[in-house]
Amino acid sequence: MNQAVRRLGIFSGLLILFSFLVMLFFALRSPGSGGNFLAGLGKGKIGIIEIQGTITESDLLVERLHKFRQDDSIKGVILRVDSPGGAVAPVQEIYEEIIKLREKKPVVASLGSVSASGGFYVAVAADRVFANPGTLTGSIGVIMETVNVQGLLHWAKIETKTIKSGKFKDIGSPLRKMTPEEEAYLQKLANGINQQFIKAVSQSRKLPLAKVTALADGRVFSGVEAKGLGLVDELGSFQRAVEYLAGKVGISGEPVLVYPSSRFPRWRDLLENQNSSSSRLQLKFDSGW
Repeated sequence: MNQAVRRLGIFSGLLILFSFLVMLFFALRSPGSGGNFLAGLGKGKIGIIEIQGTITESDLLVERLHKFRQDDSIKGVILRVDSPGGAVAPVQEIYEEIIKLREKKPVVASLGSVSASGGFYVAVAADRVFANPGTLTGSIGVIMETVNVQGLLHWAKIETKTIKSGKFKDIGSPLRKMTPEEEAYLQKLANGINQQFIKAVSQSRKLPLAKVTALADGRVFSGVEAKGLGLVDELGSFQRAVEYLAGKVGISGEPVLVYPSSRFPRWRDLLENQNSSSSRLQLKFDSGW
């Protein structure tokens, strides 16, 4: 009996050891370690933050930026931006976190196919901005959209009734036409937030406020145009941005590119994104591209 228990204990121990070695093997080869942890030992590391698609929430990106800021083995960070924009508050939260990151280590932005409106807003927080010649960028501005189905409801003989505590409580309702007073109120709100965008670009790009204001009519620019206007620093690919940052932080040879350990949003984040986009009226830094 004792011998059987002893054998069972040895078998269990070996099974635990095997499981540990398997987990260690995959951990050392995870994307979060730049593809191969062992190969990265003793080499300079550059963190990569991918900002892709419409920006509807900031928690995951802010968390990743914070981790790279605290990780002393990461010598600099590249923002790979391919986004047409998104909701105002998440964009501004990401921008502020990038500014914090810059206080501790260099940050470079590499623009992909589209880095417009909110995508451009977060990119200008970097120390240096790279764009491809054909990158679509800029689109400095704010947009708010609503629909009016009042005519359709009238045609279908459907009546609606709204009970509200204040005259602006159902502003933007699709059930009725917007009043001139409501339209003026929303225009003032959009103009005010647009001024925040203009100020951020002016300060980050070190451009006169008047110059940025003249460009802030929602236009998109090619990478070539953006460089001529001072909106980006250099024309070049992602690899060029890597080479520049590696040289800036003193990395000799090929740097190790470190991606966050979780490169995909959690199911909770996806569900929250769906809920956050269901608001009737939402101001957005969105280019529409």
